[in-house]
Amino acid sequence: MTSAFFKHETSIVKTTNVGRGTRIWAFVNICEDVRIGENCNICDHCFIEEGVGIGDNVTIKSGAYLWSGLVIENDVMVGPNVVFTNDLRPRSKQPFKIAPIRIRKGASIGGNSTLLGGVTIGCYAMTGIASVITKDVKDYALVWGNPARQRGWVDEAGNKLVPDGPGRWKSPTSVIYVENNEGLLRRENTSNC
Repeated sequence: MTSAFFKHETSIVKTTNVGRGTRIWAFVNICEDVRIGENCNICDHCFIEEGVGIGDNVTIKSGAYLWSGLVIENDVMVGPNVVFTNDLRPRSKQPFKIAPIRIRKGASIGGNSTLLGGVTIGCYAMTGIASVITKDVKDYALVWGNPARQRGWVDEAGNKLVPDGPGRWKSPTSVIYVENNEGLLRRENTSNC
């Protein structure tokens, strides 16, 4: 990592592990022991606690608070005011075991969504706005609601897929995806999930 990143004068950045080209905007507070990749955009009024890992090319919109145990892989979009939790049975001033959350490559989390500690959001999955995520989301799945339920499949660009035979789905650009235990797999397998 390098120090060649932008930091707004009102932000507090205690970590030294910030990648080149990353932009940290106004009133952001980033604790020590946080790793932030290259070319990220962390918008106003975000808080990032110790032990958070953020990959490359990640966008975190305003008002998101990231708690210990959260891992965000490359190319993820976190919408405004997303709520991450890491304590399944919170009590004031009581010790707890962290329930980590993992957001896999290319996923998008809709604004005002809430994620229960311990969940994993699959590669290129997408959650609708204000979704309450209480269980794992499969690769390429489109979910929304309270609690969030799968409503379809999307491609890497977020376009809805249409059925193309048993266990097969097709994008608007005619790319074929096949179902597996983790969700979908791009037939050409170029997505690197």
